[in-house]
Amino acid sequence: MHTLAVVIEAPEALTLQYLPLNEAGEDDLLVQVAYSGISTGTERLLWSGRMPPFPGLAYPLVPGYESVGTVLRAGPATSFKAGEQVFVPGARCFGEVRGLFGGAASHLVTAAARVARIPTSLEQQGQQEQGVLLALAATAWHAVMVGAPGLPDLVIGHGVLGRLVARVIQALGGEPTVWESNPQRSDAGGAYRVTTPEEDARKDYRCIVDVSGDDQILDSLVMRLGRGGSVVLAGFYAGRLGFSFPPAFMREVNLRIAAEWVQSDLQAVLDLVADGRLSLDGLITHREPAQHAGNAYRTAFSDPRCLKMILDWRAAA
Repeated sequence: MHTLAVVIEAPEALTLQYLPLNEAGEDDLLVQVAYSGISTGTERLLWSGRMPPFPGLAYPLVPGYESVGTVLRAGPATSFKAGEQVFVPGARCFGEVRGLFGGAASHLVTAAARVARIPTSLEQQGQQEQGVLLALAATAWHAVMVGAPGLPDLVIGHGVLGRLVARVIQALGGEPTVWESNPQRSDAGGAYRVTTPEEDARKDYRCIVDVSGDDQILDSLVMRLGRGGSVVLAGFYAGRLGFSFPPAFMREVNLRIAAEWVQSDLQAVLDLVADGRLSLDGLITHREPAQHAGNAYRTAFSDPRCLKMILDWRAAA
């Protein structure tokens, strides 16, 4: 069997290709993808060629780790059945072409242990496409938990991940402030305070979560912390990070790095979505047919109004 997939052949060289699919085993699922998301963090770095050395990184590759689809076949050793709606965080199933992270394709073969069922609440509301946001929601949860004890009170960046971090903090009873300098991304519907660094005089934050990806930001964040405060680095940084030691020493700053989410993080956000405490509404702003993937990637990486671009695979051959 073959699948139609997005292939980044080299930096800034993206095509759609038919690729062979690995054969599914007893523990695997064959999934027909309906939607996949485009990451403006890791996928932008892959597309631009600025991704730092990373395990398995080489071109050509299939990007994407935010796919939603329908189970076509389920291995006998799995608990799934054909027809179920599932979230797939990427796959490695394309023969000699690397899957990094391998979710941008019309069909995927993946281990069932990596897959999650779409919350019933999303299915009932016809909002299965919001399932592409589950990876970022799990990333947001992980960043908030890494900053514990206590909830973060400042978030840097109001893209889709920053919004999800703020929503997770709210779901857990916190009241975050968000910094965003781009006026096209300063809206929050009154749910929490969005301001700029220049308009915020506070210098006693307990925990700051940075999702900006700005490798020059640490010194400015250290100056906004109270004694014993923490900075959680939850973006992906292409450049070398550094900071001035004396201010950090005087404040006895904690520096933490939020790595990739794990299955328990995904389950936590599935529970929040299922019981209505975490909304995914309003975060998918752009959609393109998968056949227009080139245009979709350019828009996702260049238009500040684009929070989340999804590819629609339903008409893909």
